[in-house]
Amino acid sequence: MGTGAIAISNGQLAASASLILLNIVLSMGLRLGLGRSLLLASVRMVVQLLLIGQVLQWLFLQQNPGLILALSLLMALMASLAAVHRTRHRFAGIYWQSFLSITASAALVTGLAMAGIIRVQPWTTAQYWIPLLGMVLGNTLNAISLGLDTLMERMLSQRAILECALSLGASRWEACRPQVREAIRVAMIPTINSMMVMGLVSLPGMMTGQILEGALPSAAVRYQIVILFMIASATALGVTAIVALAYLHLTSPQHHLRLDRLQRLDQPMRKRIL
Repeated sequence: MGTGAIAISNGQLAASASLILLNIVLSMGLRLGLGRSLLLASVRMVVQLLLIGQVLQWLFLQQNPGLILALSLLMALMASLAAVHRTRHRFAGIYWQSFLSITASAALVTGLAMAGIIRVQPWTTAQYWIPLLGMVLGNTLNAISLGLDTLMERMLSQRAILECALSLGASRWEACRPQVREAIRVAMIPTINSMMVMGLVSLPGMMTGQILEGALPSAAVRYQIVILFMIASATALGVTAIVALAYLHLTSPQHHLRLDRLQRLDQPMRKRIL
């Protein structure tokens, strides 16, 4: 096999930025109004990745469990905020619920994989823990956002049906079960679709990176399979948790709808519990 990936110089990195010019020219030609956003996103992406590269390089040398935990919590916090920011409605406590759901599911699955499957010694080794946790968080936040948004939209659009069922004596679970199931199902579809075409349509980033570093493709594939199972598991756990918490918040123990607790994104919330 090869001796490792070819190093990319600062000049080559700068030259790669010219590739984004195609997007900007296309936006200008079709008057899409995306030129400024593309430029801003590109600058932010470069700055963020260069900074995190330096931080991770330093962190890998330290191998300090406290620092690893702090960075893990920061990553989970940012993921939970991003998940909520993509929804069209809010309710008090939604940020806490998102943080708890995404943190618990990602930490549990990553911990089990590190200690019981990959068997890294020690299992908190930053070189393994941080990249694996990051991949799980990135995919889980998308599913959580989709599940949350689907649940709230379905409950609002089908409010009359829910109220009719409740007035006829149905419990809140009996009335809202179809909406809860649909929210979880919709949130899981992108993960399932991605797994269906993996290897045929796309080569995952980690697998590609390992191959570029000189790893045998067969070994890289095994790591990628483990990661995909981790992502699927964490996604299912995280989505189920957030949808269940949101469903409980938007109904009452007396089996009443509490959709008055929802507020659209363009309306200021009187109280926001973070």
